[in-house]
Amino acid sequence: MKNIFLVLFISLFYQSAVAQNDGYWDKERATTKEIIVSARDRILIKTDDFPVGTTELIYRITLLDDNQQLASSLVSVLKAIPDPTGISQGSAGAVFVLSKVSGSDKCKYAVFSSGELASEYKKNGKNDKACFVKNDPISKDANRLSLDKSACLKAGVGNLWFGFESTNWILKQKIVLEVVPWVDTKLSRGWSLENRKYIISQCKTSALARKMANSDDFCLCIQEKIQKQYKFQEFQKLLPMEQAKIYKDFGNSCFDETGIANTVFNDLRAKASSSIKNGDYGSAIKTYNEIVIQGKASVLDFSNLGYAYLITKQYAKAIKSLKEGEKRDDTELLVKLNLAHAYLLNGEYAKAKTIYKAYQNQNVTDSLSWTQKIKDDFQNFAKAGIQNEDFDKILKWIEK
Repeated sequence: MKNIFLVLFISLFYQSAVAQNDGYWDKERATTKEIIVSARDRILIKTDDFPVGTTELIYRITLLDDNQQLASSLVSVLKAIPDPTGISQGSAGAVFVLSKVSGSDKCKYAVFSSGELASEYKKNGKNDKACFVKNDPISKDANRLSLDKSACLKAGVGNLWFGFESTNWILKQKIVLEVVPWVDTKLSRGWSLENRKYIISQCKTSALARKMANSDDFCLCIQEKIQKQYKFQEFQKLLPMEQAKIYKDFGNSCFDETGIANTVFNDLRAKASSSIKNGDYGSAIKTYNEIVIQGKASVLDFSNLGYAYLITKQYAKAIKSLKEGEKRDDTELLVKLNLAHAYLLNGEYAKAKTIYKAYQNQNVTDSLSWTQKIKDDFQNFAKAGIQNEDFDKILKWIEK
């Protein structure tokens, strides 16, 4: 016996040294129940609720004679074992978690993952639907159940039911059941695979995500930020408007971080440009305004939006957009020229002439002169049914 305890001590010392601190025995939500079973009777014991993140559990069953007491609780025993793997590192761990005392009585038992199955067992004694069975009568027993190796501890199971059958045909029995859950620190935050999928699916329904050809990286970024800041249970308890704000705030951050922003807005620009070429100025205005609302509009976006407003005779809106473009880059002559057009068509000839005259000797691009661009634009205006008596006057003095 001394040799056994020496091996046990060495084994536990080594395990404590190498164990990773990735979880804990939850003694606060351990189950300890002492019950009396009548002779030849069957009885059920339901464990207390397992905490979120339970991946393993240790249970101990001890039958006691009258007036016998346990030498030590299972919780106190497990304080010396750093993690569940210590239980299964050979016989020492198994010997260690067994009770030092037991009575002369024996019982059979079975473990069930649902109350319905357990109730059937109590009625008819059949244990074929149990997730664990001990048909050999025992006076004490201990076992470890894990998420990856036991059908008892399936994902989402919040309780187990222990069914006991007395093998004493004459006298009652006293049974002590102790169950201690092991909680994975990371999983205790509630971020199971299904819960992570839920957040990602919610993200994919957002208006911003629907604009993306592939929103996987974007939604994964949001999910990771929510997971880092909140427990799943905490996030679920937030009001819908609070959740919506979190999605929006994290979405804005992830939009830039993932590099998706450039792709999305370039796609929108290409769409708007195509609409202008096809004469669908209403669609172009709508698309450019999507970029503006997101705060991602460039000086050329404002220039093109202003031009679309001009063609659709929305001169006040054109002036407003083009002035915003000037704030982005006061040297962009396409903005300046469209602003001159907007003033002219809005009846503000003096303002328009000042701008037309200021840049008449420059090019708006590397190959297109200011003067030629005015001529081209006036022709396009005419095709769109926009006439102004000052067009000819402007052309005459800029050609001098």
